[in-house]
Amino acid sequence: MAAVICGSLAFDTIMTFEGRFAEQILPDQLHILNVSFLVPALRRDFGGCAGNIAYSLKQLGGTPLPMGAVGSDGADYLQRLQQLGIATEFVLRVDDTYTAQAMIMTDRDNNQITAFHPGAMMQAHRMKIAARPDIKLGMISPDGRDAMLQHAEQFKAAGIPFVFDPGQGLPMFGGDELAHFIDLATWVTVNDYEGKMLSERTGWSTAEISRRVQGLVVTLGGDGCEVWVNGEVTRVAPEKPQAIVDPTGCGDAWRGALLYGLEQGWTLARCAQLGNKVGAIKIAARGPQNYTLEGVKS
Repeated sequence: MAAVICGSLAFDTIMTFEGRFAEQILPDQLHILNVSFLVPALRRDFGGCAGNIAYSLKQLGGTPLPMGAVGSDGADYLQRLQQLGIATEFVLRVDDTYTAQAMIMTDRDNNQITAFHPGAMMQAHRMKIAARPDIKLGMISPDGRDAMLQHAEQFKAAGIPFVFDPGQGLPMFGGDELAHFIDLATWVTVNDYEGKMLSERTGWSTAEISRRVQGLVVTLGGDGCEVWVNGEVTRVAPEKPQAIVDPTGCGDAWRGALLYGLEQGWTLARCAQLGNKVGAIKIAARGPQNYTLEGVKS
């Protein structure tokens, strides 16, 4: 069983500033802000929601089919996916732009300043979803606005059940659009903040949203998650990580585990439990695609 994962494919450039942003930015001088930070530590990771989720699902033994776009600099990413045994048939190559780039600078207190260039991601809507015997599941994760809208409609038209996980893309949509996503989707996943925004914009409570789909999961970071089914909530306890090294991609690792569990026909609570375990493993590794999940399937 294969799962189409619609979302971003990006390069993450991570820089470490050894001081504190607060000591370099003067509040009374913000109107003439002009600062420079020395960043002796820098690394570049493969990232993006579709890539990270596909990595997690593949590690668990699933069959991910990432659907997204890379730019003229995307050959390394395509090669990376192929070396992992992840099919790239649904990855569009756009030659007149760059692959999406996230440039993240972190200070000694783990405060972050991020700049994101969407690049080829804005062309992801050019890829189309159609029914195919081996495709049994899908996910809408953060992507270009048009891609998220069109791919949700295409999943529904093809009869493919899918997870709507708007993530950081949620603010792009108004209440009516978000309500339509929910009506098209089979499951919805959000974090606590996104869940509050989703309820505010649609006018529907968490319980009401859960009655419109087969299930809703609200992740709570270190506090585990809430699984809502038909208006009733079950709390799923967190897993304690061996170390807290890097949270980047933790949510995507969780989503890969969710898809794996759904592929197996598990209850949503059991899927969330595996997600918590996988997220705890990921957070102990640096980078969103540098951890291993051998033997972790329950």
